[in-house]
Amino acid sequence: MSSPPASPHPAPSPTASPAPARPDAAQRQRWGMWLGLLGVACFALTLPATRLATGSAAAPQMSAEFVTIGRVAVAGLLSALFLLVTRSPWPPRSTWGPLALAIVGNVFGFPLLLALAVPHVSAAHAAVVLATLPLATAVLSALLLGQRARPAFWACAVLGAALVAVFMWRGLPVAHASAPAAAGVTALWLPNLCLLGAVLTAALGYVCGAKVTPVLGAERVICWMCAAMLPLALPLTLWLWPSQPVAGSAWAGFAYAGTVSMWAGFFAWYRGLDWGGALRVSQVQLLQPFLAMLAAWPLLCEPLQASAIGFTAIVILTVYMAKRFAQPTTSTPYPSPRQPMTAMQPAHASPRGGALSAKH
Repeated sequence: MSSPPASPHPAPSPTASPAPARPDAAQRQRWGMWLGLLGVACFALTLPATRLATGSAAAPQMSAEFVTIGRVAVAGLLSALFLLVTRSPWPPRSTWGPLALAIVGNVFGFPLLLALAVPHVSAAHAAVVLATLPLATAVLSALLLGQRARPAFWACAVLGAALVAVFMWRGLPVAHASAPAAAGVTALWLPNLCLLGAVLTAALGYVCGAKVTPVLGAERVICWMCAAMLPLALPLTLWLWPSQPVAGSAWAGFAYAGTVSMWAGFFAWYRGLDWGGALRVSQVQLLQPFLAMLAAWPLLCEPLQASAIGFTAIVILTVYMAKRFAQPTTSTPYPSPRQPMTAMQPAHASPRGGALSAKH
């Protein structure tokens, strides 16, 4: 008796089980949220750390120029060491333009304008103005990257800007206790204008940095930004070195700004955006103003102001609503950190339509 013909598709073994579908995906998302929170906590301490480094108008410490250039020099030395150890190749020529704009925004613009403002305003006052940073980032993304937004998004943007303007106006006479009594309204407006400029330059740096993150990798974006400025920052730091005695607390604030705010904090932030998803993890940034106020309490001995906390909560609510309305009406999603913008499309794409990140 002949045996029956073998089936072209053999039956699966009774002990066989289907392969698990990426068991680490949920864990990576959780780690992404925690890394995003860690990055926000690092950035929240930038306000009190910069205030410690520069001092107040009544008791100045380091100049704003030295703090700005010096933190770039510190981060540049760490970045150069990181790039050498990891044997990172030179960034492609197509990334030079966005990197240059990111340098203008995050390396020089934001630190300099913040350092010029914080000696004349309280950390709580600055935190309220900086609470619009996520909203400014979304606005620049819509304008510079062509991402569509609903009309309700623009309404929230105008409302948030108006709230900050009202807060700055009502806080002009008492922006900070150390402000000279004879200072006019024009002089008191200058720190607020510096804070607004810091918001715009930081948002520009975030957008341009996100544009090249899929090509260079999360950590190498900030490293190339700082290392590129090292030949300029290092001699300027030595030239601007303080000639008068500086308190130890000022050096501690300067060290934090150079090692964490300008460098290590971006490692956690960019990696969190990559693992947890940019739209999801960016919501954690709404906690930054509150963390800045809480940090200013023990570090700067500044009391918590109920009005500042209230305005910050309302501004954060408008930012949250704006980010919900920022999603386009079409089915086209926003580019993620693994999906570069149109101008940065690499040569090979993944089957899902997103570009493959460069592996260095």
